[in-house]
Amino acid sequence: MSQALLQHATVKSRINAILRATSGNFLEQFDFFLFGFYASAIGKAFFPSDNETASLLNTFGVFWLGALMRPVGAIVLGASIDRIGRRQGLIITLSIMAVGTVIIAFCPSYATIGIAAPIIVLAGRLLQGFSAGVEAGGVSVYLAEIATPGNRGFYTSFQSSSQQVAIFVAAIVGYLLNESMPLEGVASWGWRIPFFLGCLIIPLIFFLRRTLEETPEFLAMKKHPTAREVVASALVHWRTVVLGMMMAILTTTTFYFVTVHTPTFGKTVLKLSTQDALLVTLLVAVTNFIWNPIGGAVSDRIGRKPVLLAIAGLALITAYPALSWLVSAPSFGKLLAVAMMFSFYFGTYSGTMLSALVEIVPAHVRTTCFSLAFAFAAALFGTFTPLASTWLIGRTNDKASPGFWLMFAAALGIVAALTIYRGTPKPSRAAKSSLPKSPESALGAQAASR
Repeated sequence: MSQALLQHATVKSRINAILRATSGNFLEQFDFFLFGFYASAIGKAFFPSDNETASLLNTFGVFWLGALMRPVGAIVLGASIDRIGRRQGLIITLSIMAVGTVIIAFCPSYATIGIAAPIIVLAGRLLQGFSAGVEAGGVSVYLAEIATPGNRGFYTSFQSSSQQVAIFVAAIVGYLLNESMPLEGVASWGWRIPFFLGCLIIPLIFFLRRTLEETPEFLAMKKHPTAREVVASALVHWRTVVLGMMMAILTTTTFYFVTVHTPTFGKTVLKLSTQDALLVTLLVAVTNFIWNPIGGAVSDRIGRKPVLLAIAGLALITAYPALSWLVSAPSFGKLLAVAMMFSFYFGTYSGTMLSALVEIVPAHVRTTCFSLAFAFAAALFGTFTPLASTWLIGRTNDKASPGFWLMFAAALGIVAALTIYRGTPKPSRAAKSSLPKSPESALGAQAASR
């Protein structure tokens, strides 16, 4: 086989591996986005109240409670993936996610079965959150370990880019649904249709995941730690996990603000049409998809630190002023402009952050530590963003107040980046004595050199 044909075959095999690995991300974000976009309808179906804000808070509260299961999933499933392998672990996470999706799609409303309805929906969200706790970490680690030299940021960025495809498809489905059905029909039962579609694609995603090959880096490990050793080592590296969480917070907050909260924000707060809100979300998904690999590729060339600090700094000084400008005289054009700005921040930062987080955690507990850091960022901050934004607006009567939440996330990102890339912290004596041998330290040599 000629060199050109061999290179073509290698590129094709890596593209196929990326598609198979990220397929589960599609289901996760497809369902998560639908839950946020149809929050009003879901609130009326499962959390009926005379107060629309109270109903929304209940719905976003369940959305957040599901996310609180992410750290649990990160520990339990992350330890399993670090022990049994990336491929088998990703199949397990998909199975759990699928069960949660089916539960939410088919659960009867409060009017039909009473208090059992919100309890069942909560159970479905808890399962989804448990699975999501390691989905992002598992996929990111898999992509990082199959990346070609010097392109780890670019490869890993497709973990996030794949989620944007799900949002794009969900927005298209939602737009067509709202065009073809009266609003009353969508609110009463039509909102379930996209969830049913999510159930139909589960077999295809299972097929794609089952064809994954194990990463060479995992197969090359001479010793695969037990679940107890994985958890113990992850706890030893708690400082790395905390710094990683702080670094990931800006990714999760901007993502959930611009994708999950913005449609509801546009409809209920800015009083724009459902079609306008959906169209903005659709365009955001496209630009998110584009900016992620660009951010990863740029960070491969100039380093992670400059990109992380530049985007976090921009977010810190522009978040509130941009939202103030938007709410002063709401329009489709203004909402699109502000959403595009946050999309640029999210995509560029996320494409860089994912590879940075992979690089600072120890190889033998890479999935667990990555997943813990990302899970805490998503659970405590990211998925809390819709609830925090709704609460801030109600509390302050300032429609631009969610900007303060985003500024806080940006500030944490700056602190984390400066701390991580300042140097490698010295491990405690307890850490030295209890760590299994590993080729990487808590803030490995790759991060220090970036």
